Amino acid sequence: MTKRIVSLLLAAVLLAALFIPVLASAEGWVMYVYTDNGKTLNVRREPTTSSEVMAKIDYGTPVSVRMTMANGWACIDWASGDGFVAYVQSRFLVSTPPAPKPASSASSSTASDSADALAAMNAEFRSAKNVNFYTVEARPSRASGWVNLRWAPSAEAHRIATCPQGKKLTVLVELKNWYQVQDPETGMIGFVSRKYVTRR
Repeated sequence: MTKRIVSLLLAAVLLAALFIPVLASAEGWVMYVYTDNGKTLNVRREPTTSSEVMAKIDYGTPVSVRMTMANGWACIDWASGDGFVAYVQSRFLVSTPPAPKPASSASSSTASDSADALAAMNAEFRSAKNVNFYTVEARPSRASGWVNLRWAPSAEAHRIATCPQGKKLTVLVELKNWYQVQDPETGMIGFVSRKYVTRR
């Protein structure tokens, strides 16, 4: 009986660890929906893709973010019948209003390029490996330059911030050619190319 209780407690602790908030705020801060090809973003009741979809948010819509989480989700203000918060995937949020919604009538070459970029991005996501968090420093190609923090692991992905030489970032997930990182000062989460950072 004691072993069973210990096992249940351990399982509860491990499950809770997936939902540790990385940054929390009582009032929240504004971010904007930025999705592939201008599609809508699912708003879910819990921070998991298997959870119920409560609504969909249009591309470019501002949302009030209460916290970002280490498992890749963000808690947002969302008044509904049974609560005042909901969850969206944080990789589809950016800190500044995004460019106009992509046109649906793209040329065949543009569509082909987009498909190649998406395939490369998906390959990066499939290579993802969880790690014990550690610190890296931005190392731009020029000392006076900066390293781009992007919303997805692709050089084609929208830049959400820039990191000057020596900027410290916390690595959350390792990918083949990218790191998913968090800025410990702002709480912003994004991706940086591994070749432009160095481990401390």
